[in-house]
Amino acid sequence: MALQWIILTYVVAAEAAIAILLTLPTPKVVKSRLVSLVSLILQPSLFVVPFSGFQLMDIYWKQEHRLMCSGETCTASERDRYEKSIYKAQRNVILCAAAVLLYWCIYRVCKYYKDIQSMEEVEKRYKDQ
Repeated sequence: MALQWIILTYVVAAEAAIAILLTLPTPKVVKSRLVSLVSLILQPSLFVVPFSGFQLMDIYWKQEHRLMCSGETCTASERDRYEKSIYKAQRNVILCAAAVLLYWCIYRVCKYYKDIQSMEEVEKRYKDQ
């Protein structure tokens, strides 16, 4: 079970690094190459959206079927284990949300940059006429 969370953590870290690279001020040539490279990577990396959705459903199912630890029947170690599982579930929900949000941000930045490029090309053609 931990392998899927490690993979999702690495994907979120890579998405964050790409988002930072895309938003840094760079020369136009470097930015256009970077955006074209990231645009090629966006389509195959779309797997992160359904993967995160599946993980969220898994977290929800486990939350609904988790044994409650309340009252005098629980020992201190059982209560600690229960609280630890709640904290891990909350962390994993944040991780899934971050994966989807970062993917969307990267997609929008690339789309905006391509739109700006196409508008600049149209403006250049009108100036040449």
